[in-house]
Amino acid sequence: MTDAPVIGVLALQGDVREHLIALAAADAVARAVRRPEELAGVDGLVLPGGESTTISKLAVLFGVMEPLRARVRAGMPVYGTCAGMIMLADKILDPRSGQETIGGIDMIVRRNAFGRQNESFEAAVDVKGIAGDPVEGVFIRAPWVESVGAGAEVLAEHGGHIVAVRQGNVLATSFHPELTGDHRVHSLFVDMVRANRTPESL
Repeated sequence: MTDAPVIGVLALQGDVREHLIALAAADAVARAVRRPEELAGVDGLVLPGGESTTISKLAVLFGVMEPLRARVRAGMPVYGTCAGMIMLADKILDPRSGQETIGGIDMIVRRNAFGRQNESFEAAVDVKGIAGDPVEGVFIRAPWVESVGAGAEVLAEHGGHIVAVRQGNVLATSFHPELTGDHRVHSLFVDMVRANRTPESL
């Protein structure tokens, strides 16, 4: 597709391959991104699940943290799942030592809020903006959102806790839609990226 947006997946740690597959299924050109020059070549970016502290430290080490912050401030669409949600929070309730965030969503996030690895679970989640049946959410050491500011829109809750949020061009979910074969959340993000591109870039 000539109008397919180029979307990167930050490939420092986490479930990168699954996101690349989901983005391709949602009609995007998907690329792994590790360095600033690779970041410069994408229209949008996915921050995958993994270990948020490790991703944070590697982003600094690979020199992509500051360019990422600059692109998010400039309006590049970004979607974060699980650890990626933590990376997009303006504030973490219980950060690890040395842990940094990219920011972009006025929210406070609690790490590992739904429990440890052996307490992982799946649940049907109604996501605002996703038509049809609920999304099957895979929660693995998942965070939840303690609170959001006025600029952030809550898209989904589970068990009384916020699990999906959008603020402008920044989208975040506590759960992993890339692990289910249901690509509707990725399609929503691809649509966000496509809408954000200027006519000159098409």
